[in-house]
Order: sequence, then structure tokens, then C-alpha cells
Amino acid sequence: MNFTVSVIIPAYNVETFIATAVQSAVIQPEVTEVIVVDDGSTDSTKIIVTELQQGNPKIKIFQHEGGKNKGRSATRNLGIAKAQSNYIAFLDADDYYVANRFTHDKKVFAKNLDCDGVYNAVGFHFYRDANANELKKLKLSTISKILDPKDFFEAIVASKYGYLHLNGIVVKKTVFDVIGVLNESLVVAEDSEIIFKMALKCQMYPSVLDEPVAKRGIHDANIFTAEALYKIYNIKLYEELLYWSYRNAISVKNKDLLLKWLWFFKFRDGRSLLNHIGYWGRLGYKSPQFFLSSLGIKYFPIVRLRKNIFSFLYSNKTT
Repeated sequence: MNFTVSVIIPAYNVETFIATAVQSAVIQPEVTEVIVVDDGSTDSTKIIVTELQQGNPKIKIFQHEGGKNKGRSATRNLGIAKAQSNYIAFLDADDYYVANRFTHDKKVFAKNLDCDGVYNAVGFHFYRDANANELKKLKLSTISKILDPKDFFEAIVASKYGYLHLNGIVVKKTVFDVIGVLNESLVVAEDSEIIFKMALKCQMYPSVLDEPVAKRGIHDANIFTAEALYKIYNIKLYEELLYWSYRNAISVKNKDLLLKWLWFFKFRDGRSLLNHIGYWGRLGYKSPQFFLSSLGIKYFPIVRLRKNIFSFLYSNKTT
């Protein structure tokens, strides 16, 4: 098989980490190009990559038109558009690959002819002091059970057996012709959304799940600690997936799962019933197919909250 990999590294003001990331990708024998997309950095990021490029033709540098800053999704999407290899892998600029990153992935693709992509475990590397809770919690992002591709989405949408990170994913480049590219309306959680889309439309197989193929850098500027931002965009992630699922003939079972988790994130904020009905109306306006479906009725706020309503009426009647 012609297993050649383009590694896409979005980079914004990462002068401290970028050399480690690029060098960890360049040394992998399966990697034919390392595509660094500078997202309008104002530090020495581009200078460092340019110097590395002079010693290795695998390294390629791109920027958005006018050197603009467009965010992580648009930056990865530019990398996908520029990629020339048959397979795509991602690496965050403050992370790095370990040795033999793609060795087992190549075997999985060769063994499973229907395989569109593989997923692996990702570990952590602390660039700062870690507290006891972090050392306990941040050990391995992985799935703890070998899953059949048909069960993959249900497992990861519910975080049933753990979590995945985009650094551990490798897919055929043609996958993006099927699912589309990353959602540029998502400031964060865009990586989770694209993994969910892969799970919904592609045959995704496990590769190395018990040890890391990459390490995430933990430092003071990590964005995944921004809980308020993720609270907003976790809801938007499921909204966007819902709209996408109706455009892409996703099964009723999996749309039901999406709505279940949208309900979980949206309705735990304690808004009024009228507010929830108005929200459901906006969802239906953007996706009429959902509004008129059996799931639109099943997840209508009055239906979903009927137990709470009945409890409220009963308590008022007896007082």
C-alpha cells in the first residue's frame, strides 16, 4: 500500500514549542510532508519554521491571505487543502509525536481494506509543575475497549470508554470529501466535532490504545482549561452536528443520540420552559427536517419536561 502521510500543524504564537513539534513529525519515515500553517503569529514562530525548512524539504509553510489570524479550524482546513499525501494526520503545535508514530497505523490500514481511519492513545507532557489532581487525571486520552466501527460513534459521543484527541487520528485524505472539513464557526470543540463526523460516516478502527503515539504539552496557555468557552461551544457543537446529520443521511439512532446529548448540555442550565420552546423553534427553523420528524416531537421541551411539569402541578395542588 502507498501509505504516505501529510502532517498538518496549525501554529499561532508557539515559538517555545514549534521546533519540537515539527522535528517529531519530520523524523517519521511515513511522513512525506509536514505542513505548518502559521495563523498570523506575532512572535518568532514563522522564523523558526523557516530556519527548520532550510534543512529539510519535507517542511512546508503556509499562511492565510494577508497573514490574517483565522483560528484553528480555518488553519487546519488550509493545511488539508494543501496536503499532497494519501493520508492526513494532525499535530498541535505545542505537542509532539513519539517514535514510530505511524508504524502500527499502517498495519491496521493494510489489514482492513474498508478502513477509512484509525485512532490511537495520546499522552501528556508537563512543561510546568503539575498538581496532584492533574497527575491523576491527565495520563492517557484513549478508548479503553476495542470497538467495532459500527459501535464507535455511540461510545465516543457518550464518553463511554474514554476520550480521544485529534493528535491520535489518521485518516485517508478522501475522508474530507465525504464529511467535509472542520467547522470554522466553532472557536473550540471543532476537533471533537470532526471526530464525531468521522465516526458517523467512516469506518474507524482502533490502532494503539494502551500507550501514547503523541504527547500533549501542558502549559499555562492551554485553551482546554477555558471552561466557560467550552460550555458555550459544546452546545453549538451538537447543534451543528444535528444540522449536518440531516444533510448527510445519518441514521435515526445516531441522530437520537445527538439530541440526547444536546438536551443534556442545553437543558441543565435551568432556563424557563418558554425559553426552551423558543430555542427548539430556532433549531427547527434552521433544520425543518428535524422539526417535522418523530425526533422533533420526542425532544420537544414540553414532552421532555413533562415529568417536571406534572410534579410541579401536583405539588401546587396538594399545598
